Amino acid sequence: MRNDIDIARAAAIRPVTEIADKLGIDHDHLELYGKYKAKLPLHLIDEKKIKRSKLILVTAITPTPAGEGKTTTSIALTQAMNRIGKQTTVVLREPSLGPVFGIKGGAAGGGHSQVIPMEDINLHFTGDLAAVEKAHNLLAGLIDNNLQNKKHSLGIDARTVRWKRVMDMNERALRRIVIGLGGEKEGVPRESGFDITAASEVMATLCMSKDLADLKERLGNIFIGFTHEGKPVFAKDLKANGAMAALMKDAIKPNLVQTLEGNPAIIHGGPFANIAQGTNSIIATKMGMSHSDYVVTEAGFASELGAEKFFNLKCQIGGVMPRAAVLVATIRALKYHGGAKLAELNQENLEALEKGFDNLNKHIENMQHFGFKPVVAINKFPTDTQEEVELLRAHCEKMGVDVAMSDGWARGGEGAIELAEKVVEATKSCPSCFSPIYDFEWSIEKKIHTIATQMYGANGVEYALKAKKDLETIKKLGLENLGICMAKTQKSISDDQYKKGRPKDFTVMIREIEVSSGAGFVVPISGSIMRMPGLPTEPSAEKIDIDAEGNISGLF
Repeated sequence: MRNDIDIARAAAIRPVTEIADKLGIDHDHLELYGKYKAKLPLHLIDEKKIKRSKLILVTAITPTPAGEGKTTTSIALTQAMNRIGKQTTVVLREPSLGPVFGIKGGAAGGGHSQVIPMEDINLHFTGDLAAVEKAHNLLAGLIDNNLQNKKHSLGIDARTVRWKRVMDMNERALRRIVIGLGGEKEGVPRESGFDITAASEVMATLCMSKDLADLKERLGNIFIGFTHEGKPVFAKDLKANGAMAALMKDAIKPNLVQTLEGNPAIIHGGPFANIAQGTNSIIATKMGMSHSDYVVTEAGFASELGAEKFFNLKCQIGGVMPRAAVLVATIRALKYHGGAKLAELNQENLEALEKGFDNLNKHIENMQHFGFKPVVAINKFPTDTQEEVELLRAHCEKMGVDVAMSDGWARGGEGAIELAEKVVEATKSCPSCFSPIYDFEWSIEKKIHTIATQMYGANGVEYALKAKKDLETIKKLGLENLGICMAKTQKSISDDQYKKGRPKDFTVMIREIEVSSGAGFVVPISGSIMRMPGLPTEPSAEKIDIDAEGNISGLF
């Protein structure tokens, strides 16, 4: 069986100018990065055309170590919709180098449903993550410079500063460090650390911005800490946002590439989904909608994380109206949630599969909270048996939702025709059914309670002492009308990673609440969230190589 990179290299990649032709974009508007990549200027966004375009979200059941394949399904669906005559663009997030060199892999799809050139997309791409990293670290440098600068000091209390550095690599040794050592002239010694770039508030802010001026203003609204007198300090007080925005003048432009079958693909932004919004930029989605009749996009992890944030944050702030939702499920994952062991997922197990339906049911219910009757996509694996497929189909029919097999990995767009036809019908039946589950004007507590009870199925919410103090700070700052970006484990619908299936009778514990005022939300944290991953025992980086002609091997 050929691996992803071999399949990608065997594809007939087209010049990006041909892909632009499919979107009706003049070649003079393209900012070329070689023959197969281009950035798209923001003036190509057309708000009138956006209102006519049909936006489709792809989400999933609770992820497992077996993998569910949202990105592969999104690309397969896009290819299939183009095959049946529907002009469709897929809009995705950019991969982070940390997972690429670690264990998870990239974010370019797989098999015959990939975006290409996959090596470029997974390695550096057009430099967007580097720009985010530089802008973030510039602010960190300006903060420390102000702490050191007695002449123009803002009087920042170093104990209140939580702004770390970032880098786009897994490096556990940098999670907690001490900076400013070396004497009086070297800085103010204090504990700090590094997060991975995808976890940066700058990344989240980029993806919530509508244009360069909005990005600059949002970067200025990033909360830094307090002065010794208790006055709040923002990035604009350090006059940092102008230079930060200047570093991101190209990174704000979305990137145009293609699928294996030559369909348009726009890739831009890459915030984590368990601590940030987990979806591509508002700009990228609007760019796709400006030039396509249909746009397929995905949100990280499952419906209670990525999809919830997509609907409540991105759609409300960005002013986009989704028209259909796809819920990706695999028989392997459902068996896992039904109690089957990871090593036994290749074996037929109808009992475990049926027990796993509880997890699927909750995610169907979550989509219904937003007004959608999702189309369930069964992402096919070779080990699925006919009896298992028929059992899952029968259950979906019993639940009153459409279900379709998706064999995009093995067959590309041809393997997702059934799914494409049902998704197109779903967009017709839902012209304006979407509604968010909370209003931004509600109190922080009410918004959190709504998410925890409706999306997770919790009985209620409790707050640790630190979280209660954070609530007081948020009220003091006048930021109660911000959105909510819940940070919790992706491994369970609940806030306990060890609870599989559909947990019940639990209370969500909020440990603390961070402010991401640049992005436009606060981040209630439940449990321990890792923002700087470490490399595994056998990292993928050990298998990646390059020959004298520049051909890369070992990249999936």
